[in-house]
Amino acid sequence: MTTDRRTAILEGAARVIARRGVRGLRVEQLAAEAGVSTALIYYHFKDRAGILHHTLEFISDRAGRYTAGVEGAAETAPPHQELERSLLLEFQDHPEVRENSTAWGELRASAVFEPELRKDLARAGLTWTHDVAALLGQACPAVPAPALTAAAERLTALLEGLSTRWLSGATPLAHARELMREAVSVEIGHLNREWAPGEVPPRT
Repeated sequence: MTTDRRTAILEGAARVIARRGVRGLRVEQLAAEAGVSTALIYYHFKDRAGILHHTLEFISDRAGRYTAGVEGAAETAPPHQELERSLLLEFQDHPEVRENSTAWGELRASAVFEPELRKDLARAGLTWTHDVAALLGQACPAVPAPALTAAAERLTALLEGLSTRWLSGATPLAHARELMREAVSVEIGHLNREWAPGEVPPRT
């Protein structure tokens, strides 16, 4: 039951942040949203900073689950298609995905004004970049790690920007997905050309 209540609090925090932003998160409001007492929230998370820290972990883990897709798909799809599929799963007109992406964007924006969020966001972003770089490495096995990481940073940064435009209504979902597909193709093509076997690596 304790685990269920803790999860209910984190789910409630993600909903509140997605609707009202980080600055709109109040413990009393969160207690009402999650259907628990404020004392229970403080018992699990100590303070507001603890709530934000664990909510960021929660939405990162949840994104990892829904972008994993169908079990066994990675075993049959070529690496470049698995990379594309993983990134495109961030663009789903599904309540959980919209809520997760909105909450992530609110946390990212709030870090401009709340420095205490920056370390956790940097850590979560680094993990995401590492995961994308690993998928790129499967598609481009001859490419060294620094180049894979740089490409992964470009793709994740683009995804965040496109997600914000989609969620705000500035970019249609289908167009955002198409732009993401094109970006994956461009990055893989660039990496394979720059690091083709037998060629001299470019100077930096």
